[in-house]
Amino acid sequence: MTATPDLTSLRHVTDGAPGPVVLASDYFHSYSVVGLIAVIGVLFVAVAFGAGRLLRPVVPTPEKLLTYECGVDPVGEGWAHTQVRYYVYAFLYVIFAVDSIFLFPWATVFAAPGYGATTLVEMFIFLGFLAVGLLYAWKKGVLEWT
Repeated sequence: MTATPDLTSLRHVTDGAPGPVVLASDYFHSYSVVGLIAVIGVLFVAVAFGAGRLLRPVVPTPEKLLTYECGVDPVGEGWAHTQVRYYVYAFLYVIFAVDSIFLFPWATVFAAPGYGATTLVEMFIFLGFLAVGLLYAWKKGVLEWT
């Protein structure tokens, strides 16, 4: 007498659901497409730089090798003192420019039904942080041009 195997344990493989091998191949196929696009992008940049190097004229002269900025011939050393306040203005600009970008998604979510009150409270908290940062910069005298 031979025993017949119980096939109920193999049901998950044959019930039409994709097996783990199929899921893994789909998963890696998605990443292979992204990798292929990245390789094509790198090759495009490399070809562009190579073509530029081959096609440009190379005639170095002392004038071309001279450091030049804003139409003024360089005088003295290459080191110069820079005021820190210019960096502070740049940082303040970047902070408020980036923060203002967050207002556009807020406006689109605010119009969606069911998100109005929560979104409004979150945006006022966000604007409160911005106001505190601006008040701090104003109190420290950062916003005064001296």
